[in-house]
Amino acid sequence: MPDSSTHSLRPTRKRFIVLALLFGCVWINYMSRTNISIAGTTMREDLGIDMLKMGLIFSAFSWTYGWLQIPGGIFVDAFRTRRFYAVIMFFWSCATVLQGFANSLFGIIGLRLSLGLFQAPSYPAHNKMVTRWFPTHERATAIATYTSAQFLVLALMPPVFVFLMDTVTWRGLFIVTGIVSILGSIVMYLIYRDPQDHKTVNQAELDYIESGGGLINDGETAESEADKSKFNWADLAEAFKHRKLWGVYLGQFCLGSLFVFFLTWFPTYLKETRGLSLASTGNWVMLPPLGAFCGVLLSGYVSDLLIKRGVSPGASRKVPVLCGMVLGSAIIGANFTDSTAMVILFMTVALFGNGLASITWVFISSIAPIRCMGLVGGVFNFVGNLAGITLPIIIGVLARDGNFKPGLIYIAVVSIIGFFSYLFLVGKVERIEVPE
Repeated sequence: MPDSSTHSLRPTRKRFIVLALLFGCVWINYMSRTNISIAGTTMREDLGIDMLKMGLIFSAFSWTYGWLQIPGGIFVDAFRTRRFYAVIMFFWSCATVLQGFANSLFGIIGLRLSLGLFQAPSYPAHNKMVTRWFPTHERATAIATYTSAQFLVLALMPPVFVFLMDTVTWRGLFIVTGIVSILGSIVMYLIYRDPQDHKTVNQAELDYIESGGGLINDGETAESEADKSKFNWADLAEAFKHRKLWGVYLGQFCLGSLFVFFLTWFPTYLKETRGLSLASTGNWVMLPPLGAFCGVLLSGYVSDLLIKRGVSPGASRKVPVLCGMVLGSAIIGANFTDSTAMVILFMTVALFGNGLASITWVFISSIAPIRCMGLVGGVFNFVGNLAGITLPIIIGVLARDGNFKPGLIYIAVVSIIGFFSYLFLVGKVERIEVPE
């Protein structure tokens, strides 16, 4: 139990240790997803896999990760966070390690499917943890901080992956990153506690979190776990019947479309359309994710600053997201220049906007019904990840003759649709109350 000896003590700051854990979890999460982007070329040569089959391997993760978001959210609501998260992290780590021992197309695809399966509940769980540990006026900054890890991985880890592959081969790359991930799951289990279970958090910090809107205990106890694990169809209906939820769902799909372009087609665009060498492509690719990293941190800071200064929650949360969606449409500027530097500038501005809008999980923390927050987070992430399934195919069709201009127009239009979704559909940012 937390230290409750006195209410006059200065509040502890244990929530920032939790934030560091979440940052590390997201780093490991994306490290386990993206290591195959570097290992792929050598893996394909060693195993005799053609480009079409390699495409299936690349996309396999999204098949399970996307479609299992809703069940994953249900499990997040049903089980105690600490044990559940440590278990899924351990199993996705094992799937990462085993990729280093795979010798067949079906074996690799099966392991990528497993990786998506066990990572599917991760982001709904992150949202649940940050909602418990952070008051409303600090939550956007907290979400921005741990979300920024995904952009840093894209910017900083490729050279590390190349070093590992050159040192211990592509198989060793999977094994080493998987072992790091296993160690992370152990650290998470040993250190993380929900607020009411944390032995060193004092009552002053708990009062500070709760008085600021943090859900330090939303009813999750060992005794209630059995009741919570019984799925309620009414909760599923709640996740789909509210207009404001559909507003953030659609917005997340639009936000994800731009991000997925950088995960998939951007290097090809630079190499084949802009004529850059592989080495040059690797250098240029680092810049837009760094822009996104700056954007997401700025977004969280500005949003929480506005809350502290008395600006309404709706305006405080929407302003960075709306600005980010507009900036995302700057990607269309690359269609009107032949300068590589200007292309990268437009792409960096667009991904900076993507980062600026990436605090969207704060809307789930603020408006989702308490009893089904994990489920709503799962639906939110599911719709967002539909972009990972559709965007690569859409761009592939639009750019089938090597012309990416229609594809960039599509992404810009989708960004503007996201802008209008948050502007008109979300409405007032307040929690949806549902009867017990």
